[in-house]
Amino acid sequence: MKPIDIENETPVARTRRARKTYRVLADFYPYAHCELDFETPLQLLVATILSAQTTDVGVNKVTPVLFERYPDAKALAEADRTELEELLRPTGFFRAKANSVQTLGQVLVERFGGEVPNKLAHLVTLPGVGRKTANVVLGNAFDVPGITVDTHFGRVARRLGWTDETDPVKVEHAIGELFPRKEWTMLSHVLIFHGRRICHAKRPACGACPVARWCPSYGEGEIDEDKARKLLKFELAPGREDDLARLRAEYSS
Repeated sequence: MKPIDIENETPVARTRRARKTYRVLADFYPYAHCELDFETPLQLLVATILSAQTTDVGVNKVTPVLFERYPDAKALAEADRTELEELLRPTGFFRAKANSVQTLGQVLVERFGGEVPNKLAHLVTLPGVGRKTANVVLGNAFDVPGITVDTHFGRVARRLGWTDETDPVKVEHAIGELFPRKEWTMLSHVLIFHGRRICHAKRPACGACPVARWCPSYGEGEIDEDKARKLLKFELAPGREDDLARLRAEYSS
Protein backbone atom coordinates (compact mmCIF):
# COMPACT_ATOMS: atom_id res chain seq x y z
CA MET A 1 0.00 0.00 0.00
CA LYS A 2 1.47 3.35 -1.06
CA PRO A 3 2.03 5.59 1.99
CA ILE A 4 0.28 8.96 2.20
CA ASP A 5 2.77 11.84 2.05
CA ILE A 6 0.97 14.38 4.23
CA GLU A 7 4.07 16.59 4.45
CA ASN A 8 3.77 17.50 0.77
CA GLU A 9 -0.01 17.27 0.50
CA THR A 10 -1.71 20.43 -0.70
CA PRO A 11 -4.70 21.83 1.22
CA VAL A 12 -6.96 20.94 -1.72
CA ALA A 13 -5.64 17.38 -1.85
CA ARG A 14 -6.10 17.02 1.90
CA THR A 15 -9.68 18.20 1.70
CA ARG A 16 -10.45 15.77 -1.11
CA ARG A 17 -8.84 12.88 0.75
CA ALA A 18 -10.66 13.76 3.95
CA ARG A 19 -14.04 13.91 2.21
CA LYS A 20 -13.41 10.65 0.35
CA THR A 21 -12.41 8.95 3.60
CA TYR A 22 -15.50 10.25 5.34
CA ARG A 23 -17.80 9.04 2.56
CA VAL A 24 -16.40 5.52 2.90
CA LEU A 25 -16.67 5.57 6.69
CA ALA A 26 -20.23 6.91 6.49
CA ASP A 27 -21.10 4.04 4.16
CA PHE A 28 -19.49 1.62 6.61
CA TYR A 29 -21.31 3.04 9.64
CA PRO A 30 -24.74 4.01 8.25
CA TYR A 31 -26.22 3.56 11.70
CA ALA A 32 -23.79 5.94 13.45
CA HIS A 33 -25.61 7.97 16.10
CA CYS A 34 -25.33 9.45 19.55
CA GLU A 35 -24.98 6.43 21.85
CA LEU A 36 -26.44 8.17 24.89
CA ASP A 37 -30.15 7.45 25.41
CA PHE A 38 -32.31 10.56 25.71
CA GLU A 39 -35.74 11.98 24.90
CA THR A 40 -35.29 15.68 25.69
CA PRO A 41 -32.47 18.26 25.42
CA LEU A 42 -32.15 18.27 29.23
CA GLN A 43 -31.76 14.51 29.34
CA LEU A 44 -29.04 14.62 26.69
CA LEU A 45 -27.26 17.48 28.43
CA VAL A 46 -27.23 15.67 31.77
CA ALA A 47 -26.24 12.34 30.19
CA THR A 48 -23.34 13.97 28.37
CA ILE A 49 -22.06 15.54 31.59
CA LEU A 50 -22.32 12.16 33.31
CA SER A 51 -20.42 10.43 30.49
CA ALA A 52 -17.12 12.02 31.56
CA GLN A 53 -14.64 9.35 32.67
CA THR A 54 -17.09 6.51 32.00
CA THR A 55 -18.85 4.77 29.12
CA ASP A 56 -22.11 5.65 27.39
CA VAL A 57 -23.32 2.15 28.23
CA GLY A 58 -22.73 2.82 31.90
CA VAL A 59 -24.54 6.14 31.75
CA ASN A 60 -27.50 4.56 29.95
CA LYS A 61 -27.93 2.15 32.86
CA VAL A 62 -28.27 5.03 35.32
CA THR A 63 -30.29 7.66 33.48
CA PRO A 64 -33.69 5.91 33.24
CA VAL A 65 -34.04 5.92 37.03
CA LEU A 66 -32.44 9.37 37.31
CA PHE A 67 -34.82 10.98 34.83
CA GLU A 68 -37.85 9.28 36.30
CA ARG A 69 -36.94 10.63 39.72
CA TYR A 70 -35.90 14.07 38.45
CA PRO A 71 -37.82 14.78 35.22
CA ASP A 72 -36.98 18.46 34.82
CA ALA A 73 -34.51 21.18 35.77
CA LYS A 74 -36.52 22.24 38.83
CA ALA A 75 -36.51 18.70 40.19
CA LEU A 76 -32.74 18.46 39.71
CA ALA A 77 -32.23 21.82 41.35
CA GLU A 78 -34.21 20.71 44.43
CA ALA A 79 -32.85 17.14 44.57
CA ASP A 80 -31.78 15.59 47.84
CA ARG A 81 -28.00 15.56 47.49
CA THR A 82 -27.46 12.24 49.25
CA GLU A 83 -30.08 10.52 47.10
CA LEU A 84 -28.71 12.10 43.93
CA GLU A 85 -25.16 11.04 44.72
CA GLU A 86 -26.29 7.47 45.35
CA LEU A 87 -28.06 7.33 41.99
CA LEU A 88 -24.94 8.62 40.21
CA ARG A 89 -22.45 6.45 42.12
CA PRO A 90 -22.08 3.86 39.29
CA THR A 91 -20.86 6.57 36.88
CA GLY A 92 -17.80 7.41 38.98
CA PHE A 93 -16.83 10.78 40.48
CA PHE A 94 -20.43 10.80 41.68
CA ARG A 95 -20.07 13.63 44.20
CA ALA A 96 -18.65 16.03 41.62
CA LYS A 97 -21.23 14.92 39.05
CA ALA A 98 -24.07 15.33 41.52
CA ASN A 99 -22.89 18.85 42.22
CA SER A 100 -22.64 19.58 38.47
CA VAL A 101 -26.11 18.38 37.53
CA GLN A 102 -27.78 19.97 40.54
CA THR A 103 -26.06 23.30 39.91
CA LEU A 104 -26.99 22.93 36.26
CA GLY A 105 -30.64 22.54 37.22
CA GLN A 106 -30.47 25.63 39.42
CA VAL A 107 -28.90 27.77 36.70
CA LEU A 108 -31.38 26.58 34.07
CA VAL A 109 -34.27 27.52 36.36
CA GLU A 110 -32.80 30.88 37.32
CA ARG A 111 -31.57 32.04 33.92
CA PHE A 112 -33.43 30.08 31.24
CA GLY A 113 -36.85 29.31 32.68
CA GLY A 114 -35.89 25.69 33.21
CA GLU A 115 -35.24 25.11 29.49
CA VAL A 116 -31.97 24.14 27.81
CA PRO A 117 -30.83 26.97 25.52
CA ASN A 118 -30.20 26.17 21.86
CA LYS A 119 -27.27 28.50 21.27
CA LEU A 120 -23.59 27.64 21.77
CA ALA A 121 -22.84 30.96 23.46
CA HIS A 122 -25.49 30.26 26.11
CA LEU A 123 -24.74 26.55 26.56
CA VAL A 124 -21.07 27.07 27.38
CA THR A 125 -22.03 29.40 30.25
CA LEU A 126 -23.73 26.52 32.05
CA PRO A 127 -21.81 24.70 34.81
CA GLY A 128 -20.02 21.60 33.55
CA VAL A 129 -20.65 22.44 29.90
CA GLY A 130 -17.80 23.03 27.45
CA ARG A 131 -17.79 23.18 23.67
CA LYS A 132 -17.78 19.39 23.31
CA THR A 133 -20.88 18.93 25.44
CA ALA A 134 -22.56 21.94 23.86
CA ASN A 135 -21.99 20.56 20.35
CA VAL A 136 -23.38 17.17 21.36
CA VAL A 137 -26.58 18.84 22.55
CA LEU A 138 -26.84 21.23 19.60
CA GLY A 139 -26.31 18.56 16.99
CA ASN A 140 -28.49 15.84 18.47
CA ALA A 141 -31.21 17.66 20.39
CA PHE A 142 -31.62 20.81 18.28
CA ASP A 143 -30.35 19.72 14.85
CA VAL A 144 -27.79 22.52 14.84
CA PRO A 145 -24.56 21.26 13.18
CA GLY A 146 -21.61 20.91 15.52
CA ILE A 147 -18.31 19.00 15.73
CA THR A 148 -17.86 16.95 18.88
CA VAL A 149 -14.16 16.56 19.62
CA ASP A 150 -13.88 13.81 22.19
CA THR A 151 -10.81 11.60 22.63
CA HIS A 152 -11.89 9.26 19.82
CA PHE A 153 -12.60 12.04 17.32
CA GLY A 154 -9.32 13.80 18.01
CA ARG A 155 -7.28 10.60 17.77
CA VAL A 156 -8.85 9.47 14.51
CA ALA A 157 -8.59 12.92 12.92
CA ARG A 158 -4.88 13.08 13.72
CA ARG A 159 -4.18 9.52 12.58
CA LEU A 160 -5.92 10.26 9.30
CA GLY A 161 -3.68 13.27 8.86
CA TRP A 162 -6.53 15.76 8.73
CA THR A 163 -4.87 17.89 11.41
CA ASP A 164 -1.95 17.76 13.79
CA GLU A 165 -3.65 19.92 16.41
CA THR A 166 -4.15 18.47 19.89
CA ASP A 167 -6.22 21.23 21.48
CA PRO A 168 -9.91 20.23 21.06
CA VAL A 169 -11.04 23.69 20.00
CA LYS A 170 -8.27 23.94 17.39
CA VAL A 171 -9.15 20.44 16.16
CA GLU A 172 -12.79 21.48 15.88
CA HIS A 173 -11.95 24.51 13.78
CA ALA A 174 -9.40 22.69 11.60
CA ILE A 175 -11.78 19.85 10.75
CA GLY A 176 -14.65 22.29 10.26
CA GLU A 177 -12.73 23.85 7.40
CA LEU A 178 -12.54 20.50 5.58
CA PHE A 179 -16.26 19.69 5.55
CA PRO A 180 -19.55 21.45 4.82
CA ARG A 181 -21.26 22.60 8.01
CA LYS A 182 -24.31 20.42 7.35
CA GLU A 183 -22.12 17.30 7.73
CA TRP A 184 -20.51 18.19 11.06
CA THR A 185 -22.84 16.28 13.38
CA MET A 186 -22.83 13.03 11.42
CA LEU A 187 -19.09 13.38 10.84
CA SER A 188 -18.68 13.43 14.61
CA HIS A 189 -20.76 10.27 15.04
CA VAL A 190 -18.91 8.43 12.29
CA LEU A 191 -15.41 9.24 13.54
CA ILE A 192 -16.36 8.39 17.12
CA PHE A 193 -17.84 5.09 15.96
CA HIS A 194 -14.65 4.33 14.05
CA GLY A 195 -12.47 5.20 17.02
CA ARG A 196 -14.45 2.97 19.35
CA ARG A 197 -14.74 0.01 17.00
CA ILE A 198 -11.63 -0.16 14.80
CA CYS A 199 -9.16 2.70 15.29
CA HIS A 200 -8.48 1.92 18.94
CA ALA A 201 -6.14 4.01 21.04
CA LYS A 202 -3.64 1.29 21.95
CA ARG A 203 -3.92 -1.21 19.12
CA PRO A 204 -5.82 -0.08 16.02
CA ALA A 205 -7.08 -2.82 13.71
CA CYS A 206 -5.34 -1.46 10.58
CA GLY A 207 -5.69 -4.70 8.64
CA ALA A 208 -9.48 -4.57 8.94
CA CYS A 209 -9.91 -0.85 8.33
CA PRO A 210 -12.02 0.19 5.32
CA VAL A 211 -10.09 3.46 4.89
CA ALA A 212 -6.55 2.15 5.30
CA ARG A 213 -5.77 3.26 1.76
CA TRP A 214 -6.11 6.95 2.71
CA CYS A 215 -4.58 6.74 6.19
CA PRO A 216 -0.99 7.98 6.69
CA SER A 217 -0.92 6.12 10.03
CA TYR A 218 -1.56 2.71 8.45
CA GLY A 219 0.75 0.20 10.12
CA GLU A 220 0.63 1.67 13.61
CA GLY A 221 -1.63 -1.20 14.53
CA GLU A 222 -2.17 -4.81 13.47
CA ILE A 223 -1.96 -5.09 9.66
CA ASP A 224 -2.67 -8.81 9.32
CA GLU A 225 -6.34 -8.95 8.35
CA ASP A 226 -7.24 -12.08 10.28
CA LYS A 227 -5.55 -10.84 13.44
CA ALA A 228 -7.02 -7.37 12.97
CA ARG A 229 -10.55 -8.75 12.68
CA LYS A 230 -10.19 -10.25 16.14
CA LEU A 231 -9.62 -6.75 17.50
CA LEU A 232 -12.89 -5.35 16.14
CA LYS A 233 -15.33 -4.11 18.78
CA PHE A 234 -18.66 -3.85 17.02
CA GLU A 235 -21.36 -5.72 15.19
CA LEU A 236 -22.43 -4.78 11.68
CA ALA A 237 -26.06 -3.95 11.11
CA PRO A 238 -28.18 -6.93 9.95
CA GLY A 239 -27.62 -7.72 6.32
CA ARG A 240 -24.29 -5.86 6.20
CA GLU A 241 -22.00 -8.65 7.37
CA ASP A 242 -20.01 -8.55 4.13
CA ASP A 243 -19.53 -4.79 4.10
CA LEU A 244 -15.90 -4.84 5.20
CA ALA A 245 -14.86 -7.17 2.39
CA ARG A 246 -16.96 -5.25 -0.13
CA LEU A 247 -15.58 -1.87 0.84
CA ARG A 248 -11.98 -3.04 0.90
CA ALA A 249 -12.39 -4.62 -2.53
CA GLU A 250 -14.20 -1.58 -3.95
CA TYR A 251 -11.62 0.94 -2.81
CA SER A 252 -8.41 -1.11 -3.04
CA SER A 253 -7.69 -0.42 -6.70
